[in-house]
Amino acid sequence: MRGVLHFLIGLTVIFCIECKVKQDTIDGAIVNSKVDRKIDVSTHLVKMSTSITLENTGKSPIKSFLYALEPSLQNYLSIITANVKDKDEKLGVSQTTVASKKDLSFWRIELPSNLEPGKTMTVDVESSYAHALTPYPAEITQSQKQQVLYNGNVYFFSPYPTKSQTTTVTTTNTAIESYSKSPKPVSQTDRTITYGPYEQREAFAEAELRVHYENNSPFLTVTNLERIIEVSHWGNIAVEEHISMRHTGALLKGPFSRYDYQRAQDGLSSIKAFKTVLPAAARDVYYRDEIGNISTSNLKEMDDFVELELRPRFPLFGGWKTQYYIGYNVPSYQYLFNKGDNYALKMRFVDHIFDDMVVDQVTVKIILPEGAKNMRLETPYPVTQGENQLHFTYLDTTGRPVIVIHKSNLVEQHIQDFQLHYTFQKLLLLQEPLIVVGAFYLLFLAVIVYVRLDFSITKDEAKESKMRVASLVEEVQSAHDRRSALYQSYDDAINKYKSTKDANTFAATRKKVDADYKSLTQQISDLQTKLKNEGSDLAEKVNELQVSDRQYKDLVALAITLAEKLVSGKINKQQYLDNEKINKTKREDLDSKMEALRSSLA
Repeated sequence: MRGVLHFLIGLTVIFCIECKVKQDTIDGAIVNSKVDRKIDVSTHLVKMSTSITLENTGKSPIKSFLYALEPSLQNYLSIITANVKDKDEKLGVSQTTVASKKDLSFWRIELPSNLEPGKTMTVDVESSYAHALTPYPAEITQSQKQQVLYNGNVYFFSPYPTKSQTTTVTTTNTAIESYSKSPKPVSQTDRTITYGPYEQREAFAEAELRVHYENNSPFLTVTNLERIIEVSHWGNIAVEEHISMRHTGALLKGPFSRYDYQRAQDGLSSIKAFKTVLPAAARDVYYRDEIGNISTSNLKEMDDFVELELRPRFPLFGGWKTQYYIGYNVPSYQYLFNKGDNYALKMRFVDHIFDDMVVDQVTVKIILPEGAKNMRLETPYPVTQGENQLHFTYLDTTGRPVIVIHKSNLVEQHIQDFQLHYTFQKLLLLQEPLIVVGAFYLLFLAVIVYVRLDFSITKDEAKESKMRVASLVEEVQSAHDRRSALYQSYDDAINKYKSTKDANTFAATRKKVDADYKSLTQQISDLQTKLKNEGSDLAEKVNELQVSDRQYKDLVALAITLAEKLVSGKINKQQYLDNEKINKTKREDLDSKMEALRSSLA
């Protein structure tokens, strides 16, 4: 499986770059006067830095030269760049072929100026290779240290002869199991192995370079990355990344012991945590997976960036995988520029996921506002642009255009900005607010029509009768409640009369309460008649309520008579108390009966 992956990545890098592959010939006038090659294998990437001093031994100026990849590394190439020594300006690098060497991979590097006959120029070439290190042994236990094998070429693999060259290999530490000890001279100092200098080597010279050493650096690979950038002209850009990663180091042999892992702190090659770098303006950052939010993260805001330390739910050993997604928002004014209706989005193609990152496959989806047109993409390196899609979200009608971009085999040097140009009419910003206003207008209009119009074909007499009966019952209950309150007014007036013996005041108060009582009783009688006309059985219960009330009223009149006799001295106090006690008991019984009848009306 690993070999197939390497093969596919190699094919993608070499053959699927969206540019026309040109054909060149090897210029016999070019000689590598001096080559200083440094190979860094201290991480899971192979980083090669080659300083080439070119000499023009011919009679005509030279505009470019060819750089050949070693056959053992050409399937692992991630990126190659070049610049003149001590200058930052990047030189043009493009893939090419040579008719006589069709099985090799060549890159043409354009010189900043013509190299005149007899002159020299020093060019620095930087290249990175992913998955070029092989775990050896391929499987290790939890407590074992990881060892890897690097296979390369001692000599500088070039289509031109080389007068003098030196190769330096830098490993992770001094734990080097073995390395190629020929051709001489070869020397080792700490974690550095030096080959050469070698004099007068022919073109395409080869000698096996094999280094077997300890390397416990994190062999972490993002197998698939989907980066979604959603642009809003209301001031925000939302970014979300769905990441699938795998530990591509030596496979874990045997079981995993969490106890030993925490007690002995073994598993040196395992991955416990890593740091992701986000833009300085990133806010509302989240880190989740299929289960939910992952709380084992730490956000640290720096001056120029936001550092997010991520700790997976479990440590990653060789062959283990994990998936998660992170998201954040950034203000659009830092990345979106416009002149009239012309807009340009300038953002990173990928973010820094972890140190010395390797991304096997990335898909970038850029979601533009609805109505965006005339999209034009500019990228710092060749990519594959997929078919445009449509994305629908809240209040969308025709859908938002989505630009889809694919790229394989990325490393940190691919963290560069792309530019997406498009046109957008500013009046379209009013589309969504107007849709909301129109929706509420139609909603209110529909409610008004529904409430005010009767859509029934025929009237439901039974239903309407029920509604009228329910309304009449409510009025009866309300009137009875007010009438019951008058009984307390009678009691208060009798008590006051007994204490003050003011007959005139008592008569006036009684007259007023009698008038209110008579009015409410007549109102209930009228309601009873209406219930009877509706044919409701509740009319009989109202009649019972009225009979009980008349009995209660008679008891109230008796209480008034007893109070008058007491005040006038016709009966003594003891006689009054005995009669009042009997009267009060009867009133309480009638009150309970009337309350039960009232409740039964509901």
